[in-house]
Amino acid sequence: MIRTLEKTEPSRVRDPQHQYWDAVKRRDRSFDGTFYYSVATTGVYCRPSCPARLAKRENVVFHATCADAEAAGFRPCKRCTPNEPSLHDRYATKVAEVCRMIEDAEEPPKLSELAAAAGLSTYHFHRVFKAIAGVTPKAYAIAHRQKRLRDNLKRTHTVTEAIHEAGFNSSGRFYANSSEVLGMTPREFRSGGANAEMRFAVGECSLGSILVASSEKGIAAILLGDDPEALVHDLEDRFPQAKLIGGDRAFEDVMAKVVGLVEEPEAGLDLPLDMRGTAFQHRVWRALREIPVGTTATYAEIAERIGMPKAVRAVAAACAANKIAIAIPCHRVVRTDGSLSGYRWGVQRKRALIAREAKSGVKS
Repeated sequence: MIRTLEKTEPSRVRDPQHQYWDAVKRRDRSFDGTFYYSVATTGVYCRPSCPARLAKRENVVFHATCADAEAAGFRPCKRCTPNEPSLHDRYATKVAEVCRMIEDAEEPPKLSELAAAAGLSTYHFHRVFKAIAGVTPKAYAIAHRQKRLRDNLKRTHTVTEAIHEAGFNSSGRFYANSSEVLGMTPREFRSGGANAEMRFAVGECSLGSILVASSEKGIAAILLGDDPEALVHDLEDRFPQAKLIGGDRAFEDVMAKVVGLVEEPEAGLDLPLDMRGTAFQHRVWRALREIPVGTTATYAEIAERIGMPKAVRAVAAACAANKIAIAIPCHRVVRTDGSLSGYRWGVQRKRALIAREAKSGVKS
């Protein structure tokens, strides 16, 4: 659920009752377990996501736990069963168990085997897994195998050994797609990208100094700061063995487009991104890029959007790992109460970006 930046936001922060009532009206599943609400006219209490008909506000009271609601004389709703794990949570538990099964297997298990382990039909299991994990079982298995390969390349003696230990039966088939998996060849990856070229340039914008770096696949880093030299050192630390090349005149156009995105966020960025991260991080980053200009979302909302409502801390970690500022707008993610959390390039910059985009959103 995206929350539009409005003048009424501060009042919600001061009074959690407003926030809770808004969650009930939206049937916001991300608040399930945070609080429960009872309805005086029915004598029952529900979870925020309950699909029952919306009660009148004056008949609703909020409770911290099921025990509190029952102590006040209310019984659990038979429709949303707030005193039991939700259907979504039960499915999430099954999917988590299947994910561990995929990760522990030498060979990717068949879909029918995974469905049987979850106690669901193959068709239903496939739909449930994709809805909760955000990817299909096959895509999850591929992403895990790729992660295993990256880890193996750092510790095994040979590239071939790493490929086979990761579960790739055919070296030839892997090499044909290695650039998509690693962003470079396996040997370049093992050497820390020693032969990979990275063009970069440092400039100035309204937020201070800005560094833009790009590989053959697209923009790999947008860094913000106060000291241009420190930004270059940061880039060197992120790509320790890559061949860093100062941007030429052709790269000036890339730099200009990125600076233009900072100054006019509603214009967007029509350049490819080289997003290097885990499968989970990619899911979070894709969700961040779907947040419209002029709006914010909470970490809990992003976790809900990717089908993992309990992974709020992991979502925050993925935001912190983002190295492509602005283009992957982690600055649009706020705490549940609407306050600003940490931002690797400074909370002041985060506040300035949100304020600027709020104005842009009003104009559009």
